[in-house]
Amino acid sequence: MKIRNQRDFGAGVMYMVIGLFFTIVARNYPMGTAAKMGPGYFPFYLGIFMILLGLLVAVKAFNAKAAIESIPKFNWKIIAQITGAVVLYGLLLPRMGFLVAVVVLVFVSASASKEFTWKGTAINAAFLVTFTYSVFVVGLKLQFPLLPVFLQQ
Repeated sequence: MKIRNQRDFGAGVMYMVIGLFFTIVARNYPMGTAAKMGPGYFPFYLGIFMILLGLLVAVKAFNAKAAIESIPKFNWKIIAQITGAVVLYGLLLPRMGFLVAVVVLVFVSASASKEFTWKGTAINAAFLVTFTYSVFVVGLKLQFPLLPVFLQQ
């Protein structure tokens, strides 16, 4: 059998590897039951779901009706830029606060693609700041600095 869609096959294998990783790691934690879930319950079953989803995607890559696509050349610069944006977020959060860190994360990661405009990125950043503030600070009541250290009282 020939792999007709290499992209789908690669994505399926990636899902299976990540799912297997979560399933194996979650076995080291107490599982609990569906009524009283332990810390390993959700990652274990999420890993199982990802393995099954990956298997489905990988098998569909062999289908005669699958589009013929090859895996494009890997762009390390984009991967480094997006990973760097996440690292920068982690470094900026304690010193510059949540609002600045999220905006920098969005702008740096969006600059990795030519598809994003600065206007769309600004709208995305505003939405993401509002949404994450609502969920983590208001909803979950997590405590972390919102503003830069020099602006706090």
